Amino acid sequence: MIEEMVPMFAEASRAGSFDPLVDLYGMWTTDLAERYLPIKGAPPAKYECVDGKLILSPYEAGHNVYAADELRTLVKPAVRAAGLRVYTTVNLRFDLQKWIQPDFAVVRSPVPGVWVEAADAVVVGEFVSPSSRSRDRIDKPALCAAAKIPYYLTGEVSLVDEQASVRMWRLDGDKYRLLAKASAGERFEVDEPFKMSFDPIELLDL
Repeated sequence: MIEEMVPMFAEASRAGSFDPLVDLYGMWTTDLAERYLPIKGAPPAKYECVDGKLILSPYEAGHNVYAADELRTLVKPAVRAAGLRVYTTVNLRFDLQKWIQPDFAVVRSPVPGVWVEAADAVVVGEFVSPSSRSRDRIDKPALCAAAKIPYYLTGEVSLVDEQASVRMWRLDGDKYRLLAKASAGERFEVDEPFKMSFDPIELLDL
């Protein structure tokens, strides 16, 4: 999180130079993000923002990245047949001071530039990370539900344990309700908003 990462980058800037992590805290907008991100010298990270406050999350081990990429490959034919587009990481914007970078996203139209508007999203997916478990399972679904994004998907994978699970949630009023779930050795199947049928074990780099 930003509170944990600011000190390591702020020390070098105390000689008087401008430090966007410190000096723009609470004031971040998409325009400022395009100007100052990624932060020079910072380790690779997700840059997300809620109400002008930047949130940095370290990229997790490769199994989450691999799983998101495999999921995209598995569902791409069905997504395209439904007239939609599927991406791994996008910059999903809710307003000028609020955006996230989901691991997986299905949108209605091709992404022309830096930002994808939340109104264009059909499915937002996150592979839950130890460092962002509450955000992936609570905070981000709440943001997406408030923006009326129809579906939310969560996955959990462990290459060490050879375990994987996927859950799909459908918006019902102002909350998501569980639509389907499966663990390794089971079949994850849904027919909406496009057909998906796979064993979550296929998301592991075995």
